[in-house]
Amino acid sequence: MKRANQLQPLSRQHHLGLHVGRHAKECADNPQEIAEHWQALSSYMSDMRHHFKIEDNLIVDALLPHQAAQPEVASVLDTLEEQHKQLNEVTANIQASQETKNGQATDSVVTVDQVRQLANLLYDHVRFEERELFPIVEKYLTEDELNAVYDASPDHIKHLDEQR
Repeated sequence: MKRANQLQPLSRQHHLGLHVGRHAKECADNPQEIAEHWQALSSYMSDMRHHFKIEDNLIVDALLPHQAAQPEVASVLDTLEEQHKQLNEVTANIQASQETKNGQATDSVVTVDQVRQLANLLYDHVRFEERELFPIVEKYLTEDELNAVYDASPDHIKHLDEQR
Protein backbone atom coordinates (compact mmCIF):
# COMPACT_ATOMS: atom_id res chain seq x y z
CA MET A 1 0.00 0.00 0.00
CA LYS A 2 1.39 3.39 -1.02
CA ARG A 3 1.78 5.69 1.95
CA ALA A 4 2.39 9.46 1.98
CA ASN A 5 6.13 10.03 2.29
CA GLN A 6 5.64 11.99 5.50
CA LEU A 7 3.96 9.00 7.17
CA GLN A 8 6.48 6.40 6.04
CA PRO A 9 8.69 6.67 9.14
CA LEU A 10 5.68 5.92 11.37
CA SER A 11 4.71 3.03 9.09
CA ARG A 12 8.23 1.61 9.45
CA GLN A 13 7.75 1.58 13.21
CA HIS A 14 4.41 -0.17 12.66
CA HIS A 15 6.11 -2.92 10.68
CA LEU A 16 8.14 -3.91 13.74
CA GLY A 17 4.99 -3.76 15.90
CA LEU A 18 3.19 -6.15 13.57
CA HIS A 19 6.14 -8.53 13.72
CA VAL A 20 6.43 -8.40 17.52
CA GLY A 21 2.67 -8.64 18.01
CA ARG A 22 2.13 -11.49 15.56
CA HIS A 23 4.80 -13.65 17.16
CA ALA A 24 3.70 -12.86 20.72
CA LYS A 25 0.09 -13.76 19.87
CA GLU A 26 1.36 -17.32 19.40
CA CYS A 27 3.33 -17.38 22.65
CA ALA A 28 3.59 -20.84 24.20
CA ASP A 29 2.74 -21.26 27.86
CA ASN A 30 6.30 -21.70 29.11
CA PRO A 31 8.31 -19.27 31.23
CA GLN A 32 11.14 -18.73 28.74
CA GLU A 33 8.83 -17.82 25.83
CA ILE A 34 6.65 -15.66 28.06
CA ALA A 35 9.72 -13.75 29.26
CA GLU A 36 11.08 -13.33 25.72
CA HIS A 37 7.79 -12.10 24.29
CA TRP A 38 7.10 -9.83 27.26
CA GLN A 39 10.58 -8.32 26.88
CA ALA A 40 9.99 -7.69 23.15
CA LEU A 41 6.53 -6.23 23.74
CA SER A 42 7.54 -4.01 26.66
CA SER A 43 10.62 -2.78 24.81
CA TYR A 44 8.55 -1.96 21.73
CA MET A 45 5.89 -0.17 23.81
CA SER A 46 8.59 1.85 25.57
CA ASP A 47 10.16 2.80 22.24
CA MET A 48 6.73 3.88 20.95
CA ARG A 49 6.13 6.62 23.52
CA HIS A 50 7.35 9.29 21.10
CA HIS A 51 5.34 7.70 18.27
CA PHE A 52 2.16 7.89 20.36
CA LYS A 53 2.91 11.54 21.20
CA ILE A 54 3.14 12.36 17.48
CA GLU A 55 -0.21 10.67 16.90
CA ASP A 56 -1.90 12.10 19.99
CA ASN A 57 -0.65 15.63 19.44
CA LEU A 58 0.12 16.39 15.80
CA ILE A 59 -2.26 14.00 14.07
CA VAL A 60 -5.19 14.26 16.47
CA ASP A 61 -4.85 18.05 16.72
CA ALA A 62 -4.85 18.37 12.93
CA LEU A 63 -7.91 16.11 12.59
CA LEU A 64 -9.98 17.70 15.38
CA PRO A 65 -11.35 20.56 13.21
CA HIS A 66 -12.86 17.92 10.89
CA GLN A 67 -14.38 15.80 13.68
CA ALA A 68 -17.80 17.49 13.89
CA ALA A 69 -18.48 17.58 10.16
CA GLN A 70 -16.89 14.29 9.12
CA PRO A 71 -18.18 11.11 10.82
CA GLU A 72 -15.23 9.10 9.48
CA VAL A 73 -12.82 11.43 11.27
CA ALA A 74 -14.82 11.26 14.51
CA SER A 75 -14.83 7.47 14.32
CA VAL A 76 -11.08 7.07 13.83
CA LEU A 77 -10.32 9.60 16.56
CA ASP A 78 -12.56 7.73 19.02
CA THR A 79 -10.96 4.41 18.09
CA LEU A 80 -7.43 5.82 18.31
CA GLU A 81 -8.07 7.27 21.77
CA GLU A 82 -9.61 4.04 23.05
CA GLN A 83 -6.84 1.84 21.64
CA HIS A 84 -4.06 4.00 23.03
CA LYS A 85 -5.83 3.93 26.41
CA GLN A 86 -6.15 0.13 26.32
CA LEU A 87 -2.52 -0.39 25.27
CA ASN A 88 -1.27 1.87 28.05
CA GLU A 89 -3.55 0.28 30.67
CA VAL A 90 -2.67 -3.30 29.77
CA THR A 91 1.05 -2.50 29.69
CA ALA A 92 0.82 -0.71 33.06
CA ASN A 93 -1.20 -3.58 34.58
CA ILE A 94 1.35 -6.16 33.45
CA GLN A 95 4.19 -4.04 34.79
CA ALA A 96 2.34 -3.61 38.10
CA SER A 97 1.80 -7.37 38.34
CA GLN A 98 5.56 -7.80 38.23
CA GLU A 99 5.97 -5.91 41.48
CA THR A 100 6.47 -8.10 44.52
CA LYS A 101 5.91 -7.16 48.12
CA ASN A 102 9.50 -6.02 48.60
CA GLY A 103 9.53 -3.95 45.38
CA GLN A 104 11.57 -6.39 43.34
CA ALA A 105 10.42 -7.08 39.76
CA THR A 106 10.21 -10.61 38.45
CA ASP A 107 9.44 -11.85 34.93
CA SER A 108 7.80 -15.01 36.21
CA VAL A 109 4.67 -13.11 37.25
CA VAL A 110 3.72 -12.26 33.64
CA THR A 111 1.27 -14.82 32.29
CA VAL A 112 0.84 -16.15 28.80
CA ASP A 113 -2.66 -14.65 28.76
CA GLN A 114 -1.26 -11.19 29.54
CA VAL A 115 1.34 -11.50 26.76
CA ARG A 116 -1.28 -12.64 24.27
CA GLN A 117 -3.70 -9.88 25.34
CA LEU A 118 -1.10 -7.16 24.80
CA ALA A 119 0.06 -8.77 21.55
CA ASN A 120 -3.48 -8.86 20.18
CA LEU A 121 -4.14 -5.24 21.18
CA LEU A 122 -0.88 -4.10 19.59
CA TYR A 123 -1.41 -6.07 16.39
CA ASP A 124 -4.99 -4.85 15.98
CA HIS A 125 -3.96 -1.27 16.77
CA VAL A 126 -1.22 -1.19 14.13
CA ARG A 127 -3.55 -2.68 11.53
CA PHE A 128 -6.20 -0.07 12.42
CA GLU A 129 -3.73 2.77 12.00
CA GLU A 130 -2.42 1.51 8.68
CA ARG A 131 -5.83 0.63 7.23
CA GLU A 132 -8.08 3.32 8.69
CA LEU A 133 -6.25 6.15 10.45
CA PHE A 134 -3.50 6.86 7.93
CA PRO A 135 -5.85 7.03 4.91
CA ILE A 136 -7.91 9.62 6.86
CA VAL A 137 -4.72 11.49 7.76
CA GLU A 138 -3.67 11.55 4.10
CA LYS A 139 -7.11 12.80 3.11
CA TYR A 140 -7.51 15.63 5.64
CA LEU A 141 -4.08 16.87 6.69
CA THR A 142 -2.44 19.67 4.74
CA GLU A 143 1.05 19.35 3.32
CA ASP A 144 2.38 21.50 6.18
CA GLU A 145 0.65 19.30 8.78
CA LEU A 146 2.05 16.15 7.15
CA ASN A 147 5.50 17.73 7.07
CA ALA A 148 5.23 18.48 10.79
CA VAL A 149 4.50 14.78 11.42
CA TYR A 150 7.55 13.82 9.38
CA ASP A 151 9.76 16.40 11.09
CA ALA A 152 8.70 15.10 14.51
CA SER A 153 9.48 11.49 13.55
CA PRO A 154 12.78 10.14 14.89
CA ASP A 155 15.68 10.63 12.48
CA HIS A 156 16.86 7.04 12.81
CA ILE A 157 13.72 5.77 11.03
CA LYS A 158 13.79 8.27 8.19
CA HIS A 159 15.36 7.36 4.86
CA LEU A 160 17.59 9.83 3.11
CA ASP A 161 15.86 9.23 -0.23
CA GLU A 162 12.39 10.24 0.99
CA GLN A 163 10.97 13.10 -0.99
CA ARG A 164 8.64 15.22 1.12
